[in-house]
Amino acid sequence: MALFYFETSALVKLYIRETGTDKVLQLAAAGSGNHIAILTLTPVEFRSAVRRRERLGDLDRPVANRLIARFERHLSTEYKTQSVDGTVLRSAAAVIDRYPLRAYDALQLAGFLSLKAASPEAESTFVCADRTLLDVANAEGARTIDPTS
Repeated sequence: MALFYFETSALVKLYIRETGTDKVLQLAAAGSGNHIAILTLTPVEFRSAVRRRERLGDLDRPVANRLIARFERHLSTEYKTQSVDGTVLRSAAAVIDRYPLRAYDALQLAGFLSLKAASPEAESTFVCADRTLLDVANAEGARTIDPTS
């Protein structure tokens, strides 16, 4: 089983066309047999990214609302979710002690590492479009994909 953990910078590309969209669409295609996982905090980051683009004028309000509603519908049907528990929080804190990451980025990586440890039989890959976070994930031994490269 191939498991792709979509950090928010990659997940947004499923809903908003930008560099890397074709790659994430390929990974998430229904016929691919791939499983997509996200962190339970991702809906907050996703909404933030959409609303930020709305405020910048890249999206109008009705389009932003439709994107958020579509993502909310997909939450229960399309994605496996990794919860933020004590193990993930401790792992995120440890990652922050080793690398210069923002809190949400550390939580995303810790969520992936926890999911990977819990599913050793799966071929797990961290999908992210943030170069700093990808570098840290690679340093932690993760298999990674940058959909923008």
